[in-house]
Amino acid sequence: MTVIDVDGVANVRDVGGMRAGSSRVRSGVLLRSGHLAQLTAQGSAVLCERVRHVVDLRDDVEVEREPSALIGVRTTRIPLFLGSVGSFFAQNMDLAAMYRHLVDESAPRLVEAVRVIAAGEPTLVHCTVGKDRTGVTVALALSAVGADRDAVIADYALTASQLPPERNRAIVQYLRTHLPDATNAVQLATESPAPVMAALLADIDERHGSVADYLRAAGMSSTELDALASALLE
Repeated sequence: MTVIDVDGVANVRDVGGMRAGSSRVRSGVLLRSGHLAQLTAQGSAVLCERVRHVVDLRDDVEVEREPSALIGVRTTRIPLFLGSVGSFFAQNMDLAAMYRHLVDESAPRLVEAVRVIAAGEPTLVHCTVGKDRTGVTVALALSAVGADRDAVIADYALTASQLPPERNRAIVQYLRTHLPDATNAVQLATESPAPVMAALLADIDERHGSVADYLRAAGMSSTELDALASALLE
């Protein structure tokens, strides 16, 4: 993976380079990041050179609160969570439960997002911080084409180190003040533990046979999966 410096955006990277059987994931085809609301003119120029399609996984409230500052690049909105993000904090879910909820309840929307990637344009996938919805979507797309499982997990786990420390401090303080009984809240907001993604992908394998089979059961055709491989792999 290659971390990219984009002014005004956190957690930007290109997932190209990881092994996928006898091949590799192409560079420049699939990027991931946090939201683009604070993107500067300099950062916008960087993204406009690299990206032709953006997939925004946030819900309406998030988009209204922090609208994207990127202009001139096609954007497809695919809100992944059925319900508000805040509901997961209110229910005190941990990350494992939230990801299980996501793959069970939003499978058709995850397929929509992966279809955009399969179209083959240089694509940026993002949510608010680029950790959970983005992490699951990117992990599914990569796993469906046979990317090395350890590399996929390592890409997910990298996010925690890419989140701005000042953002994390403010979030933790807010959560401890306003949701003192939500014992999983800090994990939900700031962490990306490798074992959580490893367990999610293993669970999908156990229940569906493979990530590709999971996507197929959710409506993605074999032709579309072949297109995904052609788009992502050298």
